Amino acid sequence: MQRNDAIRRLKQLIGKDLRQLADSYGITVWKCGKKNKGWAGHVIERYLGLPLNVAQAPNFGSWELKIVPLKVGRDGKLRVKETMAITMIDPYNVVTTPFERSHLLAKLQKAVICARVFESPDESRSLLFKVATFDLSDPQIYSRVRHDYELVRRIIKEKGFDALTGKMGILVQPRTKGKGHGSTTRAFYARKHFVAAMLGLPSYQASVTP
Repeated sequence: MQRNDAIRRLKQLIGKDLRQLADSYGITVWKCGKKNKGWAGHVIERYLGLPLNVAQAPNFGSWELKIVPLKVGRDGKLRVKETMAITMIDPYNVVTTPFERSHLLAKLQKAVICARVFESPDESRSLLFKVATFDLSDPQIYSRVRHDYELVRRIIKEKGFDALTGKMGILVQPRTKGKGHGSTTRAFYARKHFVAAMLGLPSYQASVTP
């Protein structure tokens, strides 16, 4: 499916309850007391008629679909709830691949981001709030993401993969991914203020640009 076609279809879902769609599509949200964390993404993919894809290339061929939760803050405004996973970190691939040919850049160049409202842990309802596009076309943001990537390359080269920490990176951080605190896998994550920038939320100017 072409990116523009997908965007047009996705915008028709704005204001709709993704939880109800999950039930209608037979997508498991809860099983044996455990939540399927990717349920909302599965709903969107099923809606678009596309299968789940976990490959490192953009997941629909020429563009990348991301689902992010928003929550209502104490001031009543919607804010990004958590960081957004972008792509896994393969140490050999990162060390041998410059940013211009990286999976990270490929994932961010043609992104379609669907923001849903997280209302409560039981996920009994979740409305689709916004559909945004992101191309990493701003030179300043491009430079900062490139800097974060090259920092990860340098740390792996000089200190090893295990030296990566979530404290690194201005916009993109390398963080453990997987079950339990002993996980040894890592992925690139967009920090919350970077996700806000992608969505065009108010924290953009204060957190991303100087």
